[in-house]
Amino acid sequence: MNSAIKSLIFTQQSLLEILNELKVQLTTHDTISFQVLNPDIHIGAYSGEKIIIEDVAYLYRGYKVWVNLAELLFCRMLTPKMINELIVEITFQKINIHHSFHSYQTIQKNEKYGADSIFFHLNKNEEPTFLNAYHKALQSVKIQNRNNILNLGINKGDEFELIVSMLDNAKDINMIGVDFSASAIEVARKRFEKYENIKFFTHDINALDELQLEKSDLIISIGTFQSPNIDYHTLLINLVRNYLCENGAMILGFPNSRWIDGELIYGAVAPNYNYSEMSLIYKDVIFAKKYLQKKNFRITITGREYIFLTATKIGSL
Repeated sequence: MNSAIKSLIFTQQSLLEILNELKVQLTTHDTISFQVLNPDIHIGAYSGEKIIIEDVAYLYRGYKVWVNLAELLFCRMLTPKMINELIVEITFQKINIHHSFHSYQTIQKNEKYGADSIFFHLNKNEEPTFLNAYHKALQSVKIQNRNNILNLGINKGDEFELIVSMLDNAKDINMIGVDFSASAIEVARKRFEKYENIKFFTHDINALDELQLEKSDLIISIGTFQSPNIDYHTLLINLVRNYLCENGAMILGFPNSRWIDGELIYGAVAPNYNYSEMSLIYKDVIFAKKYLQKKNFRITITGREYIFLTATKIGSL
C-alpha cells in the first residue's frame, strides 16, 4: 500500500462527494492530504455555507468537521499545513485498527486489562468528553458529602484520582476499589499509598459477597458491567439491595466507543454489524434507568463516548 498521495483540492464539493473520494483514496494509501478553505477565514460560518473570495466560491467547513471526518474514516488528523492565507492542507493518517485492547490476547484471562496490557496506557480523565461527564456526575451526587465509596472495575485508580483532586476532605472519605486484575490493583495501591482511607481488592465482582463489604453511599462502575463475564441485571439488583445505603447514589458508565491506536473512536461495536449500532447500550441504560426509578431514584443520562447514568435518591442530601 502506498504511503501517501499528492494533495487533492476541494472547493465546492459537497461533504458526501469528499467522503466518497477519501474512502476511495484510503483503499490504496495510508496517508492522504487535501487542500480546503482556511477555516479561520470566516469564523462563525456554518458548514456548507458558500463563501466567495476573489471570485472563487468555496463551501466553508471548520476544523471540527475535518476532525470528525477523520474519526469516521478511522484516521487521525495531523497538524494542518498553511499553503497560503486562504488555503490549508489537511492530512489524514490511517490508524492501526488491530492495535487495540479490545483484541488484546493474554495467557492470563484476568490480566487482559493488567499492567502489561494496551488498556493500561489509557487515561480516560484526559479525554474531554469523558472528563466533563464524569466530573458533572460527581458534582450531581454531591461527592463532598459522601462517606463511603465503592468502585467496581477500578483498574489502576483513575476514577479515584479525579475524586481526590476535587476534594479538600479526600482523606476523610473511605474508598474501596475492586478489580480482578492483580497487576492493576498493585499499581493502584502504590499510587494511593499515602491514603490510609483508600483500599483495593483483587476480586471477581460476580463474587462480591465474599469480601463482606459494608454498604456504601456511592457506588461507581464505569465500563465494567458490559463485560461478557458479568451478569449485569443480577449484579445491579444485588448492588442496590445489599451494598447501597438508603440515601445512596450510583454512577454507572456505559462505553459507547472503542480505544484504537491511541484514539478514542465514537460508537460501540455490535455483533453482526460492520458499523456502530447502539441498541445494546440503550437497552442496558434503559434497564438501569427503569429499575432505579422504581426504587425512588432521580436519573440523569449524560455523556457521549461514555454514557453516564447518575442516580440519586429523591429527597436525599
